[in-house]
Amino acid sequence: MSVSDYKGGGDVARLCGLLSALVLVGILAGCATPQAHPPAPAQAPARRMVPSPLLGSRFDVIPAESRLTILVYRAGALAMLGHDHVVSCRCLSGAVYLPGDPLRAGFDLRVSVKGFTVDDPAARAAEHSKDFPPDVPQGAQEATRHNMLSAALLNAAAYPDITLRAEGLRPASDGKRGHVAAQVLVGVAGRSRSIAVPIHYDIRADEIVVTGEFPLKQTDLGLTPFSAAGGALKVADAMTVRLSLVARRAHPG
Repeated sequence: MSVSDYKGGGDVARLCGLLSALVLVGILAGCATPQAHPPAPAQAPARRMVPSPLLGSRFDVIPAESRLTILVYRAGALAMLGHDHVVSCRCLSGAVYLPGDPLRAGFDLRVSVKGFTVDDPAARAAEHSKDFPPDVPQGAQEATRHNMLSAALLNAAAYPDITLRAEGLRPASDGKRGHVAAQVLVGVAGRSRSIAVPIHYDIRADEIVVTGEFPLKQTDLGLTPFSAAGGALKVADAMTVRLSLVARRAHPG
C-alpha cells in the first residue's frame, strides 16, 4: 500500500526536505560499481496453479454484509512523519460453491480496488488502538489512496479487480471444527500468486459465513511497498488482513 504525505506545517516540511536531500546525497556518494555475483542456481519449475473446480450448491456473496480490512504500517527512519493506515471496503463479490464435503468447496471472488477507502474515521476508531488515531487529514487520505491505486502498485486503471480463486482446502492444524487452511490463487495487478490463508467457516441452511485474520506481505503478492525519501519514509512489507464474508444460497430464477 502507500504512505500518505506527512503532515506538520512549514517547519516539518523544511526539515523533511533537508533530510531527503541528505539521504539523496548519501545515496549518490555511495554509488559504486557492484561486485559481480555468480549466477543463481537454476530453480525447479514452479508448481502449476490450478483453481479448484466449482462444484455443488452456489452461494452468492452479499457485498453490503461482507467486509475486507487491511492494516498497513509505516516504516523507515522517518516513520513518525507518516501514518499507519486502515484500508477497507465492502467491495467483495462473487460466489462460494459447496458440495457435500466442505473441504472440496470452491470460490470465485472479486475485490473491486476502486471501492477501497483509506483511513475512514469510523474504520480507524473500530481498531481501538493508539496506532490508528482518528485525525488523519483528508489530503493525506487522498494522497495515500492515489498512491495505492497508481500504476506503481495496484494499477487500478488496467486491473480494476483483485481475483481470489480456491486451489484447495485442508483441515487447520488446531483440529477445530470449521477451521481450515485455504490455498488461494490471488490475481493482483496482472500477477498471480498462491498463498495459504487460515479461515473459519460456518455453514447454515441458506448461508455461509467466512471469517479470517492473517498476516500477509506485499512482496508475497508480487508488489513493491511504496517508498519515499530514499527509503527513509516507506510502507512496511508486512500487513494484517481481516476478512468477513457472507454468502447466501442462489435460488433458481
